[in-house]
Amino acid sequence: MLATSTFALLALSSEGGGGSLVDINPGLILLLILKKVAWKPILTALDQREAAIKESLEKAEKAKDEAQRILYENQANLSKAEEESKKIIEQGRIYAEKLKDQVIKESKDQAQKILNEATAEIERKKEETFSELKSQIADLVIQTTEKVLGETVDRNVHKKIADKYINEIAKN
Repeated sequence: MLATSTFALLALSSEGGGGSLVDINPGLILLLILKKVAWKPILTALDQREAAIKESLEKAEKAKDEAQRILYENQANLSKAEEESKKIIEQGRIYAEKLKDQVIKESKDQAQKILNEATAEIERKKEETFSELKSQIADLVIQTTEKVLGETVDRNVHKKIADKYINEIAKN
């Protein structure tokens, strides 16, 4: 209230200092009117604007913190995913290596089986052929002996003798 009275007195005083008390200063009157009418709403509006700016800054800071937290989480998740993918790749490599070893072993086993069967078949055919050859040789020897002697020879005895000599020749 004291400030209002002082403004009123100043408003009534003259500008040049030589006037009377009744002279009116328009600038001071405007200031007085503004103080009475507009000062509180202006201050209220400024306070509200300051609060809104402060709130916006706080929200921006929170958003920044949240973005930073999400960034760290994403980096951690990415790191974890990379680690997991390396693990999966390593497991796949180990599995492929085991599978390759298994296929190679099975192939070798199959090849050995085929080789053994072929060897056995060759041996069987060899024995069969040798047996047929012995029989044919024995028959030829018997026939030759019969022609030379002009008599019939006991086939069983003669065959045993021929087989004995053929076996001795086969051993050498």
